[in-house]
Amino acid sequence: MRKEHKHKGWNEIKTNDSWAIFKIMGEFVNGYEKLSKIGPCVSIFGSARTKPDHKYYKLAAEVAEKIVDSGYGVITGGGPGIMEAGNKGAHIAGGTSVGLNIDLPFEQHDNPYIDGDKSLDFDYFFVRKVMFVKYSQGFVVMPGGFGTLDELFEAITLIQTHKIETFPIILVGTEFWGGLMEWVKSTLLGAGNISPEDLDLIHLVDTGDEVIDILNAFYKDSGLSPNF
Repeated sequence: MRKEHKHKGWNEIKTNDSWAIFKIMGEFVNGYEKLSKIGPCVSIFGSARTKPDHKYYKLAAEVAEKIVDSGYGVITGGGPGIMEAGNKGAHIAGGTSVGLNIDLPFEQHDNPYIDGDKSLDFDYFFVRKVMFVKYSQGFVVMPGGFGTLDELFEAITLIQTHKIETFPIILVGTEFWGGLMEWVKSTLLGAGNISPEDLDLIHLVDTGDEVIDILNAFYKDSGLSPNF
């Protein structure tokens, strides 16, 4: 996009941006129409680079199976790695398997475990993020990179600022996430940049059973509905 802008004049860029609004609207409408029909789901995030023989790939598939067995569907980013594992687990368990794909120059391609009528393609990250946040009853965050961190901290921020309803945010893998959580406690909380109760928004676990326990405990007395 930046390279394209270098070859265009300011007025041409302005015109193109105005017409892009209709494409953005189209992605929102298509996403709302399809995802409003899928029922309660839990999103699984994690690295696209994780291989099928890795312990976290296997754990993500196991977690997804347990999520489906507990009555939820599974939403992922639709790509390879942990995303594929999440859709695979949902597929094996016979549950709803949704993929929100994004057009990228590398890493991203559809995985084969998404339900045929539940694969959506996006050009815009921000539209895709809205779909994750609106239609997820919880975020299960496996080890990942910058994209995973982006989804994690945006959800925490939206809940912290009361822009969306609270839902469980579950980090899976204390070996991977433990250092980050220690930094959050010692540095962010220590500096007064967050409140002690903000830490209650995040759960750190190691097993699929713990994920299900947190989801079930949270929704025991709460209804399941879109978050805004």
